[in-house]
Amino acid sequence: MRPVRHSEASPSADELVRLLRAVAAERDRSAFGELFAYFAPRVTAFLARSGLPDIIAEEVTQETMLAMWRKASYFNPQRAGVSTWVFTIARNQRIDRMRREHGQVADGWFDRSEETEAPSLTENIAIAAEREQRVRTALDALPSEQAAIVRLSFFAERPHRDIARELGIPLGTAKSRIRLALSRLRALLDGNT
Repeated sequence: MRPVRHSEASPSADELVRLLRAVAAERDRSAFGELFAYFAPRVTAFLARSGLPDIIAEEVTQETMLAMWRKASYFNPQRAGVSTWVFTIARNQRIDRMRREHGQVADGWFDRSEETEAPSLTENIAIAAEREQRVRTALDALPSEQAAIVRLSFFAERPHRDIARELGIPLGTAKSRIRLALSRLRALLDGNT
């Protein structure tokens, strides 16, 4: 299953909880599709950064998404956010995979010494959530046309050509606006406003 690209902004924490509850209560495939589209690329990137080869990272992501579907009823929003819960599943799936394929450890794609020295998953997720919140706050401070073009380019991952077509502007203008918006966003994040 390939992630579906949505043009909307990333779902809020409350929306993620609502979607996961719909999966748990009703086995809602549409809600699962939205969760899959949001989390699959992020989980794959997380696993690849942890040292897994791309193909293995994609396989473990599939296992993580399947576990999310099967275990949705176990989610408790009082204990953790949906992102923390999903990335914890991913981490556990990665560890289980390494245990099952113990022979691969010798090839160097899973080094337990790095595992113990790395920041905890909870720390990484908290840092990422804080960074994402700072970006969202800075985006809200941009003029609406600049914020919209950044959302299309980075959150919706739309190609510049599609953005230009959607906004009815030349490709060069779209690229210039993206550069200008990113420059302004960078200044806001650095506190140089």
